[in-house]
Amino acid sequence: MVRINKFLAQCNLGSRRSVEKLILDGKILVNGKVEMNLSMQIDPNTDVIKYEGKEIIPPKENIYLMLNKPKKYLVSKKDDFDRRLIYDLLPDFGTNLFYIGRLDYMSEGLLLLTNDGGFAEKIIHPKYKLQKLYKVKIKGKISDDNIEKLRKGIMLNGKITKPAIVFVNSVKNNTTTLKITIFEGRKRQIRYMLKSVGSEVLELKRLQIGNVKLNKLPLGMWRMLKPSEIISLLNTSKTNTKRK
Repeated sequence: MVRINKFLAQCNLGSRRSVEKLILDGKILVNGKVEMNLSMQIDPNTDVIKYEGKEIIPPKENIYLMLNKPKKYLVSKKDDFDRRLIYDLLPDFGTNLFYIGRLDYMSEGLLLLTNDGGFAEKIIHPKYKLQKLYKVKIKGKISDDNIEKLRKGIMLNGKITKPAIVFVNSVKNNTTTLKITIFEGRKRQIRYMLKSVGSEVLELKRLQIGNVKLNKLPLGMWRMLKPSEIISLLNTSKTNTKRK
């Protein structure tokens, strides 16, 4: 027996939180009846679970991959303005592959995708505090005082960002390149942090999540994660939770 939300996440219907919303919205049927109890225990071998009229069946194989996202590709499954999507860069794996976290339209770099909802939850949930490293090019120079503000935390939407690791990588041609490591994932966080101290972002690239690095993966290309990388991500999230 397994809890229904865990079963749905394992069937790549989404993260644990997103499938719980489907349950609470009455969109999940168990043996022909709407089920809205998050603690409901089901037997995957005998119970019939449906969503939008289709039976939910666990995937035969879990997929974990990294993509080097280029600029001007949207991290979404559809777009009303017909912009290019990250899925245009991937083959059809025959399963519901969803992204872990986001990169905005004009950003590039490391993006993780999977059909394993439990794995995605451990990477994306704020409580696991998985570190993410970015290379950021800004216009002009940045003062030591403003770097210190970024390190200590910036007030965004009424809440201070967690302490970040920030240092100057290079300064040339009236631009400054920074390396920034954050431990949370608010929407467009780094862009808003730099804007708050008067800096304009020219380029933004994610280089690393946990101990998994983009390295020399060509822009627009993808590869499967190595077993050691999957284990590393899970171990890092587990260690961070224990520290908390």
